[in-house]
Amino acid sequence: MEKNTCGDVQAGALSTRPGTNDGRESFLVRYRSGSRVSAAAVQRLGGEVTAQYRSVPAVAARLTPEERTRLAADPDVELIEPDVQLKALRLPTASAGSVEEYTGSLRMVQAPKVWDANEDGVLDTGAPVGEGIRVCVIDSGLDRRHPELTIPYAGGYDFVDKDDDPSDETDGVRGIGHGTHVAGIIAAQLSSGGTTLSGMSRGGMVGVAPGVELLIARVLNVHESASIGAVISALEWCAQNNARIASLSLGASMDLGKTAREAFQAAQNKGMLLVAASGNDSAPDYEAPLSYPAAYPSVLAVGAVDRNEEVAPFSNRGTGLSLVAPGVNVLSSISMQGATVSSLDAEGAEYTSRSLFFSPPGEYTGRLVDCGQGEPYGCKGANVTCEGFVAYVRLTGDARAARAAQNVMRQGARAIIFGTDHSESESWMKFLDGPGFVWVPSLAVGRESRAAVLNHLGKPVHVNLRGVDYAEFPGTSMAAPHVSAVAALVWSARPGLTATEVRTLMERTAKDLGDTGRDTRYGHGLVQAKAALEALQQLP
Repeated sequence: MEKNTCGDVQAGALSTRPGTNDGRESFLVRYRSGSRVSAAAVQRLGGEVTAQYRSVPAVAARLTPEERTRLAADPDVELIEPDVQLKALRLPTASAGSVEEYTGSLRMVQAPKVWDANEDGVLDTGAPVGEGIRVCVIDSGLDRRHPELTIPYAGGYDFVDKDDDPSDETDGVRGIGHGTHVAGIIAAQLSSGGTTLSGMSRGGMVGVAPGVELLIARVLNVHESASIGAVISALEWCAQNNARIASLSLGASMDLGKTAREAFQAAQNKGMLLVAASGNDSAPDYEAPLSYPAAYPSVLAVGAVDRNEEVAPFSNRGTGLSLVAPGVNVLSSISMQGATVSSLDAEGAEYTSRSLFFSPPGEYTGRLVDCGQGEPYGCKGANVTCEGFVAYVRLTGDARAARAAQNVMRQGARAIIFGTDHSESESWMKFLDGPGFVWVPSLAVGRESRAAVLNHLGKPVHVNLRGVDYAEFPGTSMAAPHVSAVAALVWSARPGLTATEVRTLMERTAKDLGDTGRDTRYGHGLVQAKAALEALQQLP
């Protein structure tokens, strides 16, 4: 670590340090059919049992290599599988009611046509809104303070911290609100806005099925990773709490194992509709297969399309793909003040800018200093002082903003302007490391503005980042909850349907995109709420 120019500056450090490693790793211990599942036997060998399952003959345990070897010798143990880590399938990205709360993605799936046919901003009397249907969101938890989501919240459990508070937070470190974003897509309320983005309705936005009850199972930690053991526990918890639908915006590229496959099949057998994101591993020159659990036959796999109904370049594909839904720059709720919007002005001139994700709210006025590409001791001139200044950093190509931010903060920067090669007309965003790291207010300017901003070197500039409660995210994580919510609309109109009937109805009435009929890029097509409800009326 370089010597600090300005004393013990905390720059880019974690505000909370993780615990020490005790040498154990997480596994799923599966017993043979007919054998007695014995958590006590695992504990006698020294293992730490973290869960015992009802739907499959297995326990989750943390084991040392020696404990695993001894346990594998037990004749009742069929196999010991790794407790595979899954990740949130959100991509890093560029950010009575009113019809202004109806987002573009909401309209793409026809939700307002179901519950506000006359477009007056008021829910139509008797229209299906998801009432009576419980959707279990297996994700990163929920910021229950968000005004969009206080009404639909019906209960939760935190499988990360092992308590009844499913907040997206651990030891004082808050997540960015992946689960809150997913929940808002499903059930955000009319006229319940938090601190909104510029151009948004003051009422915020509304979800696809604003009448549903949300069950929140937190399995993703603040860094958006989860163990499959926690997901299996969450599936069982959802079933015990009468969830009709489980929405999973997470996945892994590898098969999660026999125990996981059977756990998802068991949940389906109990009548739950399982909806999962297809994955974000594709590229323009590469089509990645479906991630897991979306690849399991028991799960409805959802891919992403953009606002032009074109498949998103990142969206995973395959013969098992069922439906697609909006998944590019989808607007929804996030953790309170979990994102920022920026403004930049100097000597009366205002410049277009974008805040960096994980940058904190705040404002600062100081003299602009050229700090090169953010090298250690790269800030030059008489204005480089521990009393503070605004650093200008040239950020080229795929250079990491976080390392440059650490370097200039150690030299005294109280705010940072990153000059990029991107056009202001393009969709992009820069990131710092997070969550839980310490930064100063940081923003970026595109190539159209950077030269003009540099004309203010040595002069006062004003950086201001305002906290907001909404953001635009891309990813199949955003597509899956659209389908979960449409399923809730259908089910609330005809509660006697089975999960298979709801799925078949959505697939049969989807808007066909791409090749005629079902294909590997769009599945059956774009999910359509109104078309599904109309087809439902024709069924006996």
